[in-house]
Amino acid sequence: MRNKFDRQLAQLNDMLVEMGVHIEKSIALSAKALREQDAELAKEVIALEDEIDQMEKDIESLCMKLLLQQQPVAGDLRLISAALKMVTDMERIGDQATDIAEIILTIEGNPCMEQYTQMADATIKMVRDSIDAFVKKDLQTAQDVVKYDDVVDDLFDTIKLDLIERIRNDCDNKEWVIDLLMIAKYFERIGDHAVNIAEWAAFSITGHK
Repeated sequence: MRNKFDRQLAQLNDMLVEMGVHIEKSIALSAKALREQDAELAKEVIALEDEIDQMEKDIESLCMKLLLQQQPVAGDLRLISAALKMVTDMERIGDQATDIAEIILTIEGNPCMEQYTQMADATIKMVRDSIDAFVKKDLQTAQDVVKYDDVVDDLFDTIKLDLIERIRNDCDNKEWVIDLLMIAKYFERIGDHAVNIAEWAAFSITGHK
């Protein structure tokens, strides 16, 4: 019975990693779509949302099966509970990437892309590392993700100040600037969700959040 349970736990890890790959792809594509003003890439991000939503349901279903059909000990129970919490944040990251893509379909003009690209790269790193921390039971990596959120927050503040200055100097383009601010905010929220994932990874290891 325990062997079957361990196989299902390994399957859970694999499913979380696969979902992580999909949300990383969504973030990267949304940033590329913004950089290149590519509507087709933005539509690809939107299309990925259904796959990510289905992955969330499949992982939740497996977690419930593990809880109801097996008899998890305390450590296993923490792990499964953490996975259920993590997958919600992972799905919301997919939602945020979709929100970015939907804005891209409506805006024209190129923002200063360096900070946006840096935000996307930073959030992808946070997502990947937070899931790795869970799968590998690596508390230090989980803690590093939480600290790394300062990088994303600083980039958001830089973009925000730049956009405020643009509003002051360009009264005819306020709607475009607000759209760009919303995109930056969505990237910042992705970082927050990655922090949540890392904290649940830490909980699965230590029992404390």
